[in-house]
Amino acid sequence: MSEEIKTTEQTVSKPAAKKRIFSGVQPSGLLTIGNYIGAIRNWKTLSSEYDCIYCVVDEHAITVRQVPADLRRRTYETLAIYIACGLSPEDNVLFVQSHVHQHAELSWILGCYTMFGELSRMTQFKDKSAKNADNINAGLFTYPVLMAADILLYQADLVPVGLDQKQHLELARVIAERFNGVYGDTFVVPDGYFPKVGMKINSLADPTKKMSKSDTNPNGYVAILDDPDTIIRKFRRAVTDSDTEVRYGEGKDGINNLMTIYSAFTGRTYDEIEAEFEGKGYGDFKNAVGETVADGLRPVREEFDRLMKDKAYLEGVMKDGAAKASNVAVRTLSKVQRKLGFVQVK
Repeated sequence: MSEEIKTTEQTVSKPAAKKRIFSGVQPSGLLTIGNYIGAIRNWKTLSSEYDCIYCVVDEHAITVRQVPADLRRRTYETLAIYIACGLSPEDNVLFVQSHVHQHAELSWILGCYTMFGELSRMTQFKDKSAKNADNINAGLFTYPVLMAADILLYQADLVPVGLDQKQHLELARVIAERFNGVYGDTFVVPDGYFPKVGMKINSLADPTKKMSKSDTNPNGYVAILDDPDTIIRKFRRAVTDSDTEVRYGEGKDGINNLMTIYSAFTGRTYDEIEAEFEGKGYGDFKNAVGETVADGLRPVREEFDRLMKDKAYLEGVMKDGAAKASNVAVRTLSKVQRKLGFVQVK
């Protein structure tokens, strides 16, 4: 399967004049600055130009065993982080995946138009199977089909995705094109939305691997909600190399990663960063990155704390968002069911 996301003509019309964006984050652990830089922070700038729908994908989370109380708490926390990062419920549709039953219904249908071989080639399935050898369940295998349903249910034009999800988006496109080829224009074929900076933030402990909220080494990731002292300490411990020059280049994975993070928080180019730290060592640079990130996240942490004290407000956002999302989802699913020949009784 091609890894390249190609632009295709989108022939399915929608009432909204704006193009639509859909994305979601799992409430399966602490959200990191990788999630913040690569996804959530960028989303708040999109609502003026796009019709934005963002989901807390709790159904995806249960492919790995979850403690129910923890999953429930993190669902609230993820929604609160969305809002604290600037995603206004007035300007964006914010909801929880399991509150809109059409996701699961469309996933079953699309599963019947997805080939076993396509799913078996998904690299994330192979990676997660290796990490969860005692729980290689069918949901883990069909995860990309549910992701396709999430996207296609809302006729999304664009999907903000990291490089690790690129293969899943390509499969969603293949499924949409296959269904459209059989039944005529039904789904918009989505394209990827890739930010220019911070597409992939790597681990501070092992800069050859992606930063992950499920990392067993707490020094490998910086959580959005980490306190300033913890953030600075983690950056001071970041793995670099034996060189001392702050520059972006081959064989400097650790420094490259820190420069990407610093660039994302300051808006400075790599050339400007190199000039800023010319003649300074890695210690000075690590401190600067840590302090910059801590300062940048302070407003988010403060707003998050305020929101988590108002569960009634968060539940109101969930209900309103689910109602708005359902208005779109029910139309798409009804259209799909008619095309399949399902009997619909009103």
